[in-house]
Amino acid sequence: MPCCGLLCQYETNKLVRIQSVRLGSLKWSLNAAILLFICLMLLWNRSYQQFDLVVSSVTTKVKGVARIHMPGVGDVVWDVVDYSGPSQEKNSFFVVTNVIVTKNQKQGKCPEVPMKGGLCRSDADCEEGAWNQHSHGIKTGSCLKFDVLKKTCEISAWCPVETRTSPPRPALLAAAENFTVLIKNNIRFPAFHFIRRNILPEMNDGYLRSCQRDKDSLCPIFRLGDIVREAGEKFSDMAIEGGVIGILIEWDCNLDRLMQRCLPRYSFRRLDEKESNRTLYPGLNFRFAKYSSVNGVEQRTLYKAFGIRFDVLVFGQAGKFSFIQLVIYVGSTLSYYALTTLMLDWLIGTNWYSAEVGQIYSEKKVESVADKQKCLLCVSYVDETNIRLVKKSQKKSLQLVKPTSFQPHKEDGGHLRAAILLLQPGIAVDLCALDRDPAPDPGRAPERRRPAWCQCGRCAASSLPQEELCCRLGAGACISSSPAFERLVLQRPLLEAVLLYRDPLSSPPADRGPAVSALRRCAYGQYVSWMLGVPPDGAHAAIPSCCVARVRSEYPSPDGRYGGFRPGGAVSLQACANGEF
Repeated sequence: MPCCGLLCQYETNKLVRIQSVRLGSLKWSLNAAILLFICLMLLWNRSYQQFDLVVSSVTTKVKGVARIHMPGVGDVVWDVVDYSGPSQEKNSFFVVTNVIVTKNQKQGKCPEVPMKGGLCRSDADCEEGAWNQHSHGIKTGSCLKFDVLKKTCEISAWCPVETRTSPPRPALLAAAENFTVLIKNNIRFPAFHFIRRNILPEMNDGYLRSCQRDKDSLCPIFRLGDIVREAGEKFSDMAIEGGVIGILIEWDCNLDRLMQRCLPRYSFRRLDEKESNRTLYPGLNFRFAKYSSVNGVEQRTLYKAFGIRFDVLVFGQAGKFSFIQLVIYVGSTLSYYALTTLMLDWLIGTNWYSAEVGQIYSEKKVESVADKQKCLLCVSYVDETNIRLVKKSQKKSLQLVKPTSFQPHKEDGGHLRAAILLLQPGIAVDLCALDRDPAPDPGRAPERRRPAWCQCGRCAASSLPQEELCCRLGAGACISSSPAFERLVLQRPLLEAVLLYRDPLSSPPADRGPAVSALRRCAYGQYVSWMLGVPPDGAHAAIPSCCVARVRSEYPSPDGRYGGFRPGGAVSLQACANGEF
């Protein structure tokens, strides 16, 4: 059963081979460079491996003791319970570095701190029971003196209220710079069932007691001052208002047996805005209180604590050899070799190698297909040396359409003309004289009989715009009346010789309809070869109306019917001989 349709077809690309040492050497040099680049990227990015992201947990332990002098309190020793904050968040820890202390607060009534909305002149300015987000308590409805110059609303709150807002300078707990933290990081790569921690198996208790980060980058114990310094900050400045520091732990693991490596790499950076004048609420602070009872009355000491929060951020990946990933990488990089073709095509197209080779290469590689919707017609005039390319128009006569471009005349000096001259030894033709203007035609038609677009006086009127073409651009004699036209286009022995050259086994044409039609078509082809030479690719040869009329009068159709000019066929010489114009 014969195959048909797309299922039984195979399509492949067309290749053009150029024998050249320079191009061949350049091709293999570019291919070698691309191969080297692919191999380097394969090893650098480990594209032959399958990767899995890290799953992590972090715990921390801060150690350190400091003595500070607190105004109104005296010297106080703070340990980890005092400066570590109320609670530790996940993967982070907090260290207090500065405090504002308000002592002996009791539940009672006292004037509010002067602030926006808190000043008053009389009791009418203080609404009983009112409060806002900046208040220290609830208004009682009374207006009291706060100091000599200001009066504020009385509030029910922990009195006396906190009055100081700016932290002490220098920071009270600046000694926290020498505190240390032990970071324990456990990681897992689920895809490979691999587990590890930053405290390596060879790290024993003696190692942890003596290790220092400036000598060992894998030491899991960090001095807080060193962390802040490596983040690009100064601890004494940051300790005043506080801030946020990120401790980044990167795991980049290679789990292949011959290249196994899985060690942490630490880095540090500040995560919050450090410049106070650029933020509305700079630094980091919170409040806590310590309660006591004096003579049965509950009291508290309020602490506004400023400090540094350290966030431990863990990220990374592990890779292990995968044959599938290797195949995918190799397949995806094969397209890089197309760069060699693009580069060489560009060099050939820019005449870097040879203009002649570039033209031949373009003709061999690229095949043009004409678009019937945008048909280009090839027109040649006796009194003009160049070939015109014009677009087919449905409204204007072909004689009046403006050309889109001009092309040089390419002589068709090949086998056909040589065969004609050899087969007709009795015809002496001056090839140089054929391109000259013909002699004036005494039998030229009167001016009143010719169409408006005709310049030679021998064109016939037509209803199709594409057939309204004269052999001349300006007024003058018609080429169809010249001896050269008679010898190269109309002479029957010459046309029979051309047909015999194309088909040596054919019989000489008789005076019948099909034979006369073949002679007429061959005459059209002779005119195209003579006046147009080799038409440009994608263009259709248009024969002037006067020449068509002369050929038809010499070789008429028995029924008087002609196909007319159909600019949809091929423009080659063979097409001119096989199709009707």
